[in-house]
Amino acid sequence: MALLGRFSSSLLRSVCQVQNRQLSAVAHGDQGAKTWKLLTFLVALPGVGVCMLNMFLKHHSHDNPEFVPYTHLRIRSKRFPWGDGNKSLFHNSHVNALPDGYEGHEE
Repeated sequence: MALLGRFSSSLLRSVCQVQNRQLSAVAHGDQGAKTWKLLTFLVALPGVGVCMLNMFLKHHSHDNPEFVPYTHLRIRSKRFPWGDGNKSLFHNSHVNALPDGYEGHEE
């Protein structure tokens, strides 16, 4: 058992020494900071901007699909402890149907 303890402690010590050498090389190198700064401003931020532009240009309203009262969906064995007891915690009236259909759509 003592042999296993000595082996694990020496292994842990060698791993920590390797990590310390790698971290100190990165921390003291100025080229790494410049690289990450360039990647941030030339790749990451324009990528976020392109994604936002895509979202705003393709955003459109959609109609709900036809409601089909499948028996295995929207099962309520007991009421939810909030609100009227029929809507889930993250209920969205535009997207989520209730067991008897969408809200505000009388068909």
